[in-house]
This record gives sequence, C-alpha cells and structure tokens, in this order.
Amino acid sequence: MTLAELAEKLDLEPAAARGRLDNEVTGGYASDLLSDVIGNAEAGNLWVTLQIHQNIVAVAAMKDLAGIALVNGRRPDEDTIEKAEAEGIPVLVSRLPAFELVGQLYRLGVRAVGVDDVE
Repeated sequence: MTLAELAEKLDLEPAAARGRLDNEVTGGYASDLLSDVIGNAEAGNLWVTLQIHQNIVAVAAMKDLAGIALVNGRRPDEDTIEKAEAEGIPVLVSRLPAFELVGQLYRLGVRAVGVDDVE
C-alpha cells in the first residue's frame, strides 16, 4: 500500500514531501526513541511518532523509511519541513493518538516486519 492510499483512508494530512506519497509502505514501526528506530525499523516502514524536530528526518533518511506519521495533531516545525523536503521524506499528520493510528494501520494490513500475526 502506498502512503497516498494510507493518507486517504486514514485522513492523514501531508505536511512535507507531498511528491513522494507514491512510496510503498512495507511495514510499520512505532517509537518515540530515535535510537530504537535506528536499531529496529526496516527500510520501507512507516514510522509513527510524536516527535516533531528535524532529527526524525535524519533517522528516516538513514533507515530509508517510507515516511513519518505524526500523531495527536502534532505539526512539524519549519526546520523539520525544510529538511524533509530536502531529503524527500514524506511527513504526514494524524489527529489520532498513536495507539489508535497504529490500530488503524494494522486493520489496513500494515504489520511490523518479521513479526507473526497473533491469534
């Protein structure tokens, strides 16, 4: 599924790199710790976080993530938007809390890479 499809289905507002919403989402990762994302996220993941500073863009670029979804209606600051545009990292904004957004992503088939479904 692409970021554009997820944005439409989940009412996610593109805040940066709108031209890259055709990125394919191959899984998801939720964390607010940059070191955790560096150590565990996979290329192609959509990263769900409440962090809004520009370091999230550096981590997403380093890990080749599909994009970043910000929760609780948090908006990236201008430096973050500029860096995301320069790096081509899509940033989407959700009004939902992280728990709810992750649940909706799961319902749509976005899973953590390497984790079997739990019955």
